[in-house]
Amino acid sequence: MTLPKALPNDLIDSLLSNYKKPENLSSENGLLKQLTKALIERALQAEMAEYLGHDKHGIS
Repeated sequence: MTLPKALPNDLIDSLLSNYKKPENLSSENGLLKQLTKALIERALQAEMAEYLGHDKHGIS
């Protein structure tokens, strides 16, 4: 089993650039919710591309 790569510090710094208080991370529209949504959407896109044999706008 391969261990996941650590996130680059500059990426973390960029994501936290507007962080002022805990609510910025955990609120309904906070960073954690945004990241979770983006990761799930990306994973679903990859699954659909694998299932269909091409990307969303690609041709098989």
